[in-house]
Amino acid sequence: MAIHKAVIPAAGLGTRFLPATKSTPKEMLPVVDKPAIQYVVEEAVRAGLDDVLLITGRSKRTLADHFDAVPELEAALEAKGDTERLARVRESTELGHVHFVRQGQPRGLGHAVLQARHHVGDEPFAVLLGDDLIDERDELLSTMLELQSRVGGSVIALLEVPHEQISLYGCVEVEPLGDEPDQVQVTGLVEKPPVDEAPSDLAIIGRYVLHPAVFEVLERTEPGRGGEIQLTDALQTLAGMDPQDGGGVYGVVFRGRRYDTGDRLDYLKAVVRVASDRPDLGPDFRAWVREFAAGLDD
Repeated sequence: MAIHKAVIPAAGLGTRFLPATKSTPKEMLPVVDKPAIQYVVEEAVRAGLDDVLLITGRSKRTLADHFDAVPELEAALEAKGDTERLARVRESTELGHVHFVRQGQPRGLGHAVLQARHHVGDEPFAVLLGDDLIDERDELLSTMLELQSRVGGSVIALLEVPHEQISLYGCVEVEPLGDEPDQVQVTGLVEKPPVDEAPSDLAIIGRYVLHPAVFEVLERTEPGRGGEIQLTDALQTLAGMDPQDGGGVYGVVFRGRRYDTGDRLDYLKAVVRVASDRPDLGPDFRAWVREFAAGLDD
């Protein structure tokens, strides 16, 4: 079955970015001149997922506004003949079919995914987390979709991280899958293990292609780490289930460019890296960064 639905959880409170996120959703914080959420929706649409569901919460109305038309602004730009900015304003409106549903209580990523059940129905779907931006020049989601269509089950994105950092992530135990070195079968998952108990240095990052069997599993999943319903715990259950019932978990090891917007320091790094690569801003910005860095006092 061709996959064409994407789910993007966006109900978090964004407490790491207070006070900026007191009235502005963290997903709307700009990475150069586009909000982070737009990069994620664009990635989904590039991979052929033109039906996008955002899981939101209270005070997230600006997310819906961003993907809606703004007739007054568009008319003003058109009257000025500012076709370049007009096209950029309309980009978010014309991306695809964007829908919204509220999570209600913030009970974890697994609970957020569960809110998509009625929209997704009985078909595989993708989940993209807004804290991870994947450079459009690097393949990830399309590779995951292809793998899921070939082997079934669920597919997660993995990243090799320094061993001392593995306790910050969900972590997996894997075994080889065929001849592709960066495609593996996942035999075990654990959320944020102590460094000395981690089964590998492969961390789960924010891209998933899930079999609809995940919904039944999430319904039965008890709150785990942090008192929340963890998607990692549901995936652990799926990894041990019969493939005929939607079981089996596989992984794609990503070796491309990933921009983390999950905390303040990584967000600043993401903005610098994206701006440096922009053809319109990069040359002047890189020159300024070199000059600024040269004047820093160690």
